[in-house]
Amino acid sequence: MGAGSGFPIDLILFGMIAAFLVLRLRSILGRRTGFERPPQAYQPPPAATAAGPVIDGQAEPVAPTTPRSVPDPASPVGQALLQMRAIDQSFAPASFLDGAEKAFRIIVTAFAAGDRTTLRSLLADDTYRGFEQAIAAREAAGQTQISEIRGIHSATVESAELRGSVAAIAVRFVSDQISYTQAKDGSPVSGTDAVTEITDIWTFERDLTTRDPVWRLVAARSA
Repeated sequence: MGAGSGFPIDLILFGMIAAFLVLRLRSILGRRTGFERPPQAYQPPPAATAAGPVIDGQAEPVAPTTPRSVPDPASPVGQALLQMRAIDQSFAPASFLDGAEKAFRIIVTAFAAGDRTTLRSLLADDTYRGFEQAIAAREAAGQTQISEIRGIHSATVESAELRGSVAAIAVRFVSDQISYTQAKDGSPVSGTDAVTEITDIWTFERDLTTRDPVWRLVAARSA
């Protein structure tokens, strides 16, 4: 055979490399926990501490790692979590807390930035309306919200309830935050620029029988 008619070995090599990359990506992306950031989600500024991406059903650890508390399986809350797992075998309390912390960071940052797109994808309808009204009022007044999570001391399952196939889990977050509102001229309206320890209890909800994996925020309050 002439030099120009030889078998294209380089194409075989490229094909093998491509096949390897596809298999590698599938193994990395793996399962979804339901708290994944949507494609159009807000990117937190570099100054804020953000959780790592969810890989193979587990969130990469935040530095420093946040202490998390999962209820005793024999407790009433633990029993409710076991019932949830009986409906959705992919459910695991530890992975849920990883995703809940990631959602907490994303929502706090998105609310301060007025990022309605991200909030709409992670909040239940009624909760979103409350957040959106607060953002609209802030914008109409020409005010700016400054929120920065400096660290999360703990994330604990506070309660768990199963109503039919709808699961609701309340998580207590204890965090250090800077949170204040300033006017157009930069003068403070409310809050403080000092680091303050804040305790929040957020309730996430999901129908375990649907294909939608997202746990949406249905209630948020300060303790």
